[in-house]
Amino acid sequence: METLARKSIIIAALALFTLAGTAQNYTKMREAFKASYTLENEGDYSGAIDKVKEVFDEDSYEVNLRLGWLNYNAGMYTESASFYRRAISLMPYSIEAKFGLALPVYAQGNVEEVIRIYKDVLKIDAKNYTANYRLGTIYYGREDYTTAYNFLEKLVNMYPFDYDALHMFGWTNYRLGKLREAKVLFNKALMNQPNDDSDKEGLEMIK
Repeated sequence: METLARKSIIIAALALFTLAGTAQNYTKMREAFKASYTLENEGDYSGAIDKVKEVFDEDSYEVNLRLGWLNYNAGMYTESASFYRRAISLMPYSIEAKFGLALPVYAQGNVEEVIRIYKDVLKIDAKNYTANYRLGTIYYGREDYTTAYNFLEKLVNMYPFDYDALHMFGWTNYRLGKLREAKVLFNKALMNQPNDDSDKEGLEMIK
């Protein structure tokens, strides 16, 4: 009985020690992150990276995410992508990490992977505004207006008075020869942004 009591005391002491260590790590991490925000605001990305690396933990989602962002802003795209991929491996359903990864990947010119990343986001959140919009604009830029239409139509149905969605969907309809629909969309976009030249141009081209 006495041995059992002694073991219980030891286990409790170890638990308290672990919690204290965790609290101490969080304190150091908060301080490092705070310092990195200050340096980032000053444009010193290298210094901000060094601050976060002082508390580096490869199994910390937050540390990897932060280093992904800072390395991207420092122009170190390969390193940035590596940290974002690590963050995704730790939190596979993280949409923010996937959007983060798209930044250095796009900067490296790998549009096909960017498309895959956004489609991965839509597997988690089919109604995600950003992923649908960016895929719509990518396919529009490729002159694949039919594919662009599918993403942008979804957006306009979810956000009927969103300027960006109306604007891009208007031009997509125009390119597909759906002039009546395009005219309605350009007019609605101008209700949101009355001075927009692009939508005015669209209306002039329809006349």
